[in-house]
Amino acid sequence: MHKSVEELRKQFTMAIDKIASSADLEALKVQYLGKKGPIQQLMKELKDVPSDQRPAVGKQINDLKEEITQRLEASEKQILAKEEDAQLSSEKIDISLPGRKHFVGRKHLITQTMDEMIHILTNMGFSVQYGPDIDTDYYNFEALNFPPDHPARDMQDTFYISPNVLLRTHTSNIQARIMESQEPPIRIIAPGKVYRNESITARSHVFFHQLDAFYIDRGVTFADLLSTLSDFFKQLFYPEIQVRYRPSFFPFVEPGMEVDISCLACEGKGCQLCKNTGWLEVAGAGMIHPEVLKNGDIDPEIYTGFAWGMGVERIVMLKHGIKDIRMFTENDMRFLEQFSTI
Repeated sequence: MHKSVEELRKQFTMAIDKIASSADLEALKVQYLGKKGPIQQLMKELKDVPSDQRPAVGKQINDLKEEITQRLEASEKQILAKEEDAQLSSEKIDISLPGRKHFVGRKHLITQTMDEMIHILTNMGFSVQYGPDIDTDYYNFEALNFPPDHPARDMQDTFYISPNVLLRTHTSNIQARIMESQEPPIRIIAPGKVYRNESITARSHVFFHQLDAFYIDRGVTFADLLSTLSDFFKQLFYPEIQVRYRPSFFPFVEPGMEVDISCLACEGKGCQLCKNTGWLEVAGAGMIHPEVLKNGDIDPEIYTGFAWGMGVERIVMLKHGIKDIRMFTENDMRFLEQFSTI
């Protein structure tokens, strides 16, 4: 056994002196220290050595294993150092070249516009509240004066999880909750995502973003609503923009109206974007219906209020001349990168 250990030592010494690369060194390591290598074979043969000689022979084998391990580690450091020096000497770096620019993520165009709208309204004194995306039929419809089977519900067909639980169709579902939990004056904006069961086309989608606002206090008038909307749109677009109002019906306001702004492309002269009318529809608004106030435990004989809401995607499409709402959610970087510096 002693002769076998010495012979193996000589063989390893000759082999390691010929090693010229880290790959060869790794192969030598596996050859001698691997599970099928000669060291392991000597350990298996140790059982055949007389018991009185076994401790000494076992020590010789372990000493050889330790010696091989140390020599491999020492050679590895030397070879890796040589290979690194050779690589550095063969590579040339032009330090005059500009560094690689890393792309920094930015807010989505919808989020940018939503933040801008929130900033304007919070400066007017509105606070931000977020309602649930999944809500009950009561808070989404009935509390807002949409009785069961009312025709107005057809305009807001949505996705039902159960007969009384649904995906909200507007962020106005926060109104009754706020009125139940707070005493007037109440001045709230509610941004978020809403859902409607519609065909996906260039002009409509099954979900979009909306921002609602409502204000309740003693003596709130229609004039307050008009002045708030006018100031908001002048800050969102430009001071010279014109705002007009048309009568319309919404179950949760009385009276109700549609809000238009002068066309952003032609400044009211008439073009393809505004269908030659000079105006663009941007929001629905009105004075909060007395029944809605009652449903929120607020006395309509004492308090009045106004509410309005708008789709954020529509504002973005008008502001930037985007013609297809689907582009916002298709994750096409060629489209999104156009607005990365806004």
